[in-house]
Amino acid sequence: MRNVKLAFRTLFRTPFVTTVAVLSLALGIGANAAIFSLADQVLLKPLPVPEPQRLVDLSAPGPKPGWQSCGQAGDCDETFSYPMFKDLQRAQTVMTGLAAHVSEGVNLAVNGEPMSGTAMLVSGSYFPTLEVTPALGRFISDGDEVLGADQVAVLSYTFWNTHFAADRHVVGQTVVVDGKTLTIVGVAPRDFEGTTLGVSPEVFVPVTIRKEFDGFDRYQNRTTYWLYVFGRLKPGVTAEQARTALNAMYTPILNTVEAPLQDGMSAATMKRFKAKLIGVGPGYRGQSSMHKEATTPLTMLFGVTAVVLLIACANIANLLLARGAGRAMEMGVRLALGAARRQLVRQLLTESVILALMGGVASLAVAGLTLKLLASLLPPDAVGVLHFTLEPAVLLFAGALAVGTGLLFGLFPALHNTRTDLIATIRSNTGQMTGHKRAGRFRATLVTVQIALATGLLISAGLFLKSLVNVSKVNLGVRVNDVVTFSLAPERSGYDSARTVTLYGQVGDELRRQPGVTGVATSLVPLIAGDNWGNDVYVQGFPSGPDVDNNSRFNEVGPGYFETLGIPILAGREFTDADVGGTARVAVVNQAFAKKFRLGRNPVGKFMSNSGQDSLNIEIVGLARDAKYSDVKDSVPPVFFLPWREAGDPSSLNFYVRTGLAPEQELSALPPILKRLAPTVPVENLKTMPQQIRDNVFLDRMMSILSALFAALATVLAAVGLYGVLAYTVQQRTREIGVRMALGANASQVRNLVLRQVGVMVVVGAVIGLGVAVGTGRFLRSLLYGLGGNDPVVLVCSTLLLALVAFAASYIPVLRASRVNPVEALRYE
Repeated sequence: MRNVKLAFRTLFRTPFVTTVAVLSLALGIGANAAIFSLADQVLLKPLPVPEPQRLVDLSAPGPKPGWQSCGQAGDCDETFSYPMFKDLQRAQTVMTGLAAHVSEGVNLAVNGEPMSGTAMLVSGSYFPTLEVTPALGRFISDGDEVLGADQVAVLSYTFWNTHFAADRHVVGQTVVVDGKTLTIVGVAPRDFEGTTLGVSPEVFVPVTIRKEFDGFDRYQNRTTYWLYVFGRLKPGVTAEQARTALNAMYTPILNTVEAPLQDGMSAATMKRFKAKLIGVGPGYRGQSSMHKEATTPLTMLFGVTAVVLLIACANIANLLLARGAGRAMEMGVRLALGAARRQLVRQLLTESVILALMGGVASLAVAGLTLKLLASLLPPDAVGVLHFTLEPAVLLFAGALAVGTGLLFGLFPALHNTRTDLIATIRSNTGQMTGHKRAGRFRATLVTVQIALATGLLISAGLFLKSLVNVSKVNLGVRVNDVVTFSLAPERSGYDSARTVTLYGQVGDELRRQPGVTGVATSLVPLIAGDNWGNDVYVQGFPSGPDVDNNSRFNEVGPGYFETLGIPILAGREFTDADVGGTARVAVVNQAFAKKFRLGRNPVGKFMSNSGQDSLNIEIVGLARDAKYSDVKDSVPPVFFLPWREAGDPSSLNFYVRTGLAPEQELSALPPILKRLAPTVPVENLKTMPQQIRDNVFLDRMMSILSALFAALATVLAAVGLYGVLAYTVQQRTREIGVRMALGANASQVRNLVLRQVGVMVVVGAVIGLGVAVGTGRFLRSLLYGLGGNDPVVLVCSTLLLALVAFAASYIPVLRASRVNPVEALRYE
């Protein structure tokens, strides 16, 4: 406690130094804590279930001819057919349970109030495999999974709490899901939000109930891949042992049951099909594509904030060294009076750790602000599943980081300021401490490292900013300004096909009557929203057969789609109100489609099919200019468009409203109109098209803004460090400068003396920073658009900017050195 009291008195005796140190640490630790908060949730946090380390995720990479559907839980390499899942579940002996799940968007209704949400379709073994206990009632069982069984649901704890007021008698009540009345049999435990990060289901329902929702009838089809599978290892069984045992069952099923079902497969593909093996990976975090997608950007951001913290630590180490020089007499007297060196080191380390802890406390405010900034940069669906608050794990991380940095930046100053030759050094300098050469070299080295790190961060920020500029210049092929979009899914609210189509027509007519509306369009697949719908096609004059790539993206759209969105028709026509069921089938294709399937410059009048080579029954009536389909940064894929009124009755539809009014005004006007037309159908994804574009490239914006902010912060900290070292150096060399000027040196020569020191540090630091930036550029390549990982213009501009800042920071110390009065400097000599 004596050390602590003395430490506080010492720190408060120099409030400016203490304040600068605390603010520097607060910025560095706060930024790291904020990024750790996201990394902990996305990359580290295990599922809230017993012994999550025994959970494993299954995958099935390899050829999968047939129908595939994959989503947030992972890519299509990880999906299984329902019959294969049941085969493995029955035969496996290495796990206590094997379970399947998949999420699906649904419409919900509680007490007649409609809302959109998510249902997790799960097998009867889902909850028993996880070994969780219901908060209320029971879970879905194997009996509920049987086709035709009673329709039941388990509520998530949050949904039960917010929409059923945590009613303890909720079991036996009902909830409407996609127009189907389900009996509530239980409530999931608190904090359990399913096994897919990024998806927070409101309800859990039996996997076989999908047939009731959307008529899905592919349960017994072995060429339909749509389920994600995980299991719990038996005690003592390793993942490798489980993989071997599962493949011993999987391979015979592939060869004897599924291989004969494959039609038109080449010998080479059949060989790869039969050689497929199940993969077994760690499942303690659940199954989610977010794990893979977030690893690189979060790792990069962690590296950036760690560099910022290192620069802050270097600054504080320099401050402590400088302050230690002023306390040399105190340390010398204490040593002369018999104090042990370890006591003085402990005292100085106590001061640095307390300084760091003060910075750690202040960092919580910085972390909170950084999390708010992150939340503003992420799309709404990501914000809804992540927590942007300071949770206990984040507080512990910030505390550990504060103690660690306190020891890191305090150790060398503590050892140097209590060295054994301290008394002799003081005596030889007549009671004044001019500094030790080793300390001077250490300070110069720290500043050089700061410059190198700041250079690297500036270059990284420049690369991200140039990448964002490249993204902003992408030609989308559509006019998105002044367009508002939303989606409706009437069949999820109990509408049949006829009522659904009627509602779509009523909504379109009502929207066209609104003031300022100049166009209304519809589509099955949302535009530039990350969705990809594909299908094999057969085109007149284009070969087909085993291993021939005849896949194309597709969309079903309404009349006026191309005109409303500003996509020019280069040949032929677009769809009209006459293109309905019962008439000749027609299609519009884009330029990429015409190029891939060798249709020439004008494909109008040629025929294609999306159901078989023998029935080329769809006439191509229009050629549309290429426009972005799913993602801003992806190249335009081949796309064919069908009129949805002719192709079928979509259960959900996306609307696009072009308006002459301010889009924000249209956003507020739409909900009352839609509520009046369809009170039980919730409006989903209501936003402006520019907002949808921003959400599509949110990662580019987030990385550019954060890297620029952190690079600016690092540059300022490096400049402060350089200023501090130069100011201290000039002060300590005052007598030397005085002697030089007394012997005839002029102000210009003195300035050059100091500037040479600056130049050496800047050149060495910039060279090291350039080397680091070139190396990390390869790591960043996957996050950059239109750049190969490094850019000469960015490298040169970033280096020049850092040099400019460094020389600006040295201006005052250089000016002060040139104004030294020789008589004043030498008056004690």
